[in-house]
Amino acid sequence: MNTNEYIALEERYGAHNYHPLDVVIREARGVWVTDVDGNRYLDCLAAYSAVNQGHCHPAIRKAFMAQADRVTLTSRAFRNDQLPLLYKMLHDLTGFEMSLPMNSGAEAVETAVKAARKWGYKVKGIPEGKAEIICASDNFHGRTTTIVSFSTDAQYRDGFGPFTPGFPIVKYGDIAALKAAITTNTAAFLVEPIQGEAGIVVPPEGYLAEAARICKENNVLLICDEIQSGLGRSGKMFAFEYDGIRPDMVIIGKALSGGFYPVSAVLASKEVLGVFRPGDHGSTFGGNPLAAAVACAALTVLKEEKLVERSFELGGYFMERLRSIESPHIVQVRGRGLWIGFVLDTKARPYCELLMKEGILCKETHENVIRFAPPLVITKEEIDWAFERIRKVVLSLD
Repeated sequence: MNTNEYIALEERYGAHNYHPLDVVIREARGVWVTDVDGNRYLDCLAAYSAVNQGHCHPAIRKAFMAQADRVTLTSRAFRNDQLPLLYKMLHDLTGFEMSLPMNSGAEAVETAVKAARKWGYKVKGIPEGKAEIICASDNFHGRTTTIVSFSTDAQYRDGFGPFTPGFPIVKYGDIAALKAAITTNTAAFLVEPIQGEAGIVVPPEGYLAEAARICKENNVLLICDEIQSGLGRSGKMFAFEYDGIRPDMVIIGKALSGGFYPVSAVLASKEVLGVFRPGDHGSTFGGNPLAAAVACAALTVLKEEKLVERSFELGGYFMERLRSIESPHIVQVRGRGLWIGFVLDTKARPYCELLMKEGILCKETHENVIRFAPPLVITKEEIDWAFERIRKVVLSLD
């Protein structure tokens, strides 16, 4: 079957909840993918940062296959010999006392919301049913009914009400607004250190540090959603490190499995995650041995191959090259690490479609921003290769 035949099947039998580029990928290795017609592309999206370690990394694949031959799922009704190793690795790598594994990023966000609310009632003493979690405008934390309840994007909410209450919204990057929104019923502030789906939006310098100070003063939990920004994408293990802070909770996912399997987790102190008792919260697949083995391998690759440092160095190089393009359509080139928002004064989709024809896969976000986020294993030479084609496309549409 060729590209058009696959697309026809998908359009006929699949729900139309995505608008993908018309490329049908069959194989992938490292930063390169190949479609069903044999065309090769450099991946500049990295599955929304889920494959920071590169496609089909051999070390992660080896761990995946070895564990799949032994046992894949036990449920949490029984213990397994892989989950304790993941707990220990997460603790050693991040310093957080405890973790709670789930599957998708949205599940981990829901877990953090439940933990924050229960902490608010059982530890802080907020009256039952009154706990609030402050969220930032233009956020993206997932697509469950509760999560879209605190989205400010009209499309994410359209047709999905009634919505869950208890989530006041403040302007992202506005410390005064956060301070004014905190009440005695505030349990937590949930925020992305860098907003991904909003277009790789970096907050004002010192924003997170000041937010952390205000939260501590008011006995409010600071929750950082690092599902996309974490695990090396921003040039640090976690983006919050740029502000020299330590949140009360951190949410991770995506690259935690290197793209082999859905794995996510909430990291926190014993005081916070200790509010859960048997039966309070759970997941049939969360913390299964296959997931734990894959996550351990994915974290080991990040560390041993120094991918965090690589992201910092090559991200700066890539941004410098992109900023050298002279075009009236370029509004801004922003980001941190290998997570770059290429902001245009026009719709980004036509640029992405032309870049695909040049052998580069990327995706628009919020209509006028191209996200460049290749796997962290990309080389300087591959960035140069991509840059020449990006410049060609940008200048061709002047």
